[in-house]
Amino acid sequence: MKLTHNDRAVLRGDSGAAARMAMTILVRMAEVYGAGELLDISAAHIDSTIYIGEANLEFAERLASQGARVAVPTTLNVSGLDEEHWKEWPVPEDWAEKALRHMKAYERMGCIPTWTCAPYQTEMKPHFGQQIAWGESNAIVYANSVIGARTERYPDLLDICCAITGRAPAVGLHLTENRAGDLLVHLHDIPAALQKADAFYPVLGHWVGKAAQNRIPVIEGVSLKPSEDQLKALGAGAASSGATALFHMVGVTPEAPTLEAAFQGREPSEIITVGLDDLRTARRELSTAEGESLDMVVVGCPHLSFSEFKDLAHLIEGKHRHPKVAFLVTTNRGVRERAQGAGYLSALESFGGKVAVDTCILAAPMLPPAIRTIMTNSAKYAYYAPGMVRKKVIYGSLEDCVNSALRGSVTMDDDLWHT
Repeated sequence: MKLTHNDRAVLRGDSGAAARMAMTILVRMAEVYGAGELLDISAAHIDSTIYIGEANLEFAERLASQGARVAVPTTLNVSGLDEEHWKEWPVPEDWAEKALRHMKAYERMGCIPTWTCAPYQTEMKPHFGQQIAWGESNAIVYANSVIGARTERYPDLLDICCAITGRAPAVGLHLTENRAGDLLVHLHDIPAALQKADAFYPVLGHWVGKAAQNRIPVIEGVSLKPSEDQLKALGAGAASSGATALFHMVGVTPEAPTLEAAFQGREPSEIITVGLDDLRTARRELSTAEGESLDMVVVGCPHLSFSEFKDLAHLIEGKHRHPKVAFLVTTNRGVRERAQGAGYLSALESFGGKVAVDTCILAAPMLPPAIRTIMTNSAKYAYYAPGMVRKKVIYGSLEDCVNSALRGSVTMDDDLWHT
């Protein structure tokens, strides 16, 4: 590899033991990736903040104890613990103690305690063309696709090495020539009313991810411009069912003003048409439970934005959930504070719902055994929950989730899907 004078100085230990350890790992991984050199980054987002066992805790504490400091502004993904409310859930005390140690280790390295899987909805949002090293699949696909920043899919532990050194392998989606579309996805005869609905985008993302796998899909045929939250849901679904780190949407995302621009003048390797029947099938795949039995509703995966909190508050205002069905919102501390100031948190509390901040119920051991069937409006949560938390899932719109919580059993409005 071609290393700079400064890279070699860090490898020698001139910047301390922690920086040497980080650079050693980074250089070895860059060789695995086939990189010829490293490049400068100006921001990072760390996914390895979720306590999952002794190994990643030891890694973080070793770096922190050796004096590691991040070289660029670095945000933190969800943690393994809601510091304020974890005792309201069956979280083991030893888990909580270790998860808190894990959090503090990253804070000692100078990371910004955002504790969110949606850093693009904070003041640390990157800009077009910015070279960054981000972990967390939905954050990666959003940064690359919707913003036009540049990051590879950074795995746990390598992300903090990039943050400490301020360097990353010069490969993959960091490079312009690797950001061209591979697969053309044409939307055929999808009703405008369905395209307008929030529930459409997680389903489309789930379908696109399965079709594209690790290719870069280019989506054409949308009849309106989706909101940021709708694009967030699409990307999160595609990054879960596939390995999507970048998608283009013609006339919507910044690197796809035209179809030709999205493919950088090349021809697509494949053209796939997706119709309403395909999307109905994808929607059914997101539900693993049958019948009307329901124990809990979960929204906020990825973390609920302030705008989404507002929409939820309007749906639940003046109402109260059925006592049989728990209702949980997951978000970050910043959004919770804003929601509290706007009165949305009071609406949730009056409804009988709870909010968990700074964590993810896919990773934290929060759910009691009595919770067997969960309803969600998230394709990401619906995809992962059966395997990660051993729960059956029903996918529905936000309105379906609220109405089901009110009724005490699953209720679905399928009209938009059968137009």
